[in-house]
Amino acid sequence: MPIFAAALLVCGNTSCVHTASVPSGVLSNQILTFENTMVHTYPLRFENNLVTTIWGGSHLKPLKGMKADGELIGESWEVSDVAGHVSVVRNGILAGHTLDEVIHRWGPALLGQRIYKKYRGKCPLLVKLIDAAHDLSIQVHPDDALAAKRHGTLGKTEMWYVLSAEPGSTLLTGFREALSADDYSRRVADGTIVDAMARHSVQPGDVFFIPAGRVHAICGGIVVCEIQQSSDITYRLWDYGRMGFDGRPRELHVELARDAIDFGVYADYRTRYEPAKGATTLVDCPCFVASLLQVENSLERRLSVHDSCVTLTCIEGVVRIVASGDKVAELPTGASCLIPAVDADYRIEGRARLLEAWAR
Repeated sequence: MPIFAAALLVCGNTSCVHTASVPSGVLSNQILTFENTMVHTYPLRFENNLVTTIWGGSHLKPLKGMKADGELIGESWEVSDVAGHVSVVRNGILAGHTLDEVIHRWGPALLGQRIYKKYRGKCPLLVKLIDAAHDLSIQVHPDDALAAKRHGTLGKTEMWYVLSAEPGSTLLTGFREALSADDYSRRVADGTIVDAMARHSVQPGDVFFIPAGRVHAICGGIVVCEIQQSSDITYRLWDYGRMGFDGRPRELHVELARDAIDFGVYADYRTRYEPAKGATTLVDCPCFVASLLQVENSLERRLSVHDSCVTLTCIEGVVRIVASGDKVAELPTGASCLIPAVDADYRIEGRARLLEAWAR
């Protein structure tokens, strides 16, 4: 089955804190010296950043204009400042430089004064495309307090926007019955933890918000765009006895996960929304705000008031991103960009659907 229906065919890290000074006036004139060359900030696009996984599939390479070759590509790290997966700029004068290098030089002009200070010079957003040909592990992520205590990182709150789903596909998120910590340990030991989870049928356009502490798993036959905090901390609590590429059982983190889990049962785990022309808010949480943008010709976005960089991922169509009048980036289906905070009053030209996010 194609990754998109016909209507969509157009479609554990350690923080590195940069302490370099920011050039005087960079926020007012958006100009700084980069390797002795005067340049302006502009929307950043990035090189392909694909990750092979044992549960990956064949959809992401074609989405990126590459030939599928049988390699199991599970993830495309679209916008990332996570060690080991840092995005590399592909457009403009900064082509070839990593996102952390650009942050080191542009500082608050890129991230925003508020975000630069709050997150100590690190990009707080991470955007991925995920192709689950097979079920992912049952997993959970710690919140900010636990992640800082154990790993010195942010926690991991995330959301999924379903791009495609094979008929009958489901995913797991949250519990359908109340569990105690002892119940959890017993169910992991006897392999019945999956039975305690809420299973949801899915179709393109479905949205699920996954706050830190909520047990979850994307299941086979689903492709999602994931917007999340900039963290790679995942605790696996069940993996079906699966072997890794090395032929050994994949590591589990049962006890670490136990302290991170929210054992509460909630009435509805699916995000309900009514898509509309223009912008529709999907998630508004303490970590980020994510919206669906439906553009039919042109759409003006006025986000500079939030003092944050902005991520954009095109999920249908081809558009031009125009920032500060003369800064243009082309964005085809399956591509993402990072718009600097000083350029966050921007315009989208074309006919498309996009996912947009900015940091709290």
